[in-house]
Amino acid sequence: MKKRRVFDETFKKMAVELSHAKGSVQEAARELGIDSSRITKWRQTHKGLGQLATTTSGLSQEQQLIRRLQKELKDAELERDILKKAVSIFSRGDRKSSDL
Repeated sequence: MKKRRVFDETFKKMAVELSHAKGSVQEAARELGIDSSRITKWRQTHKGLGQLATTTSGLSQEQQLIRRLQKELKDAELERDILKKAVSIFSRGDRKSSDL
């Protein structure tokens, strides 16, 4: 019988944020090694996360470029943090199964 995996709220929130940053639930699920339906369900319960309400009207091209690059950097940092958390969660699970 397969043991059911339990995810804490921090992991769920980071998975939702990753799916918004990637723009794809399937891609985020593939990276985290979980079913995409889980992330879809978590996105419904965490509505509004990852959505930026910034406008670019009235900005120079350089300012728009800076904003875009800042967003890309934030997304990359978020992805890195989520993957670090996922590694720690999965490695914690490996230690538990090896203790049996």
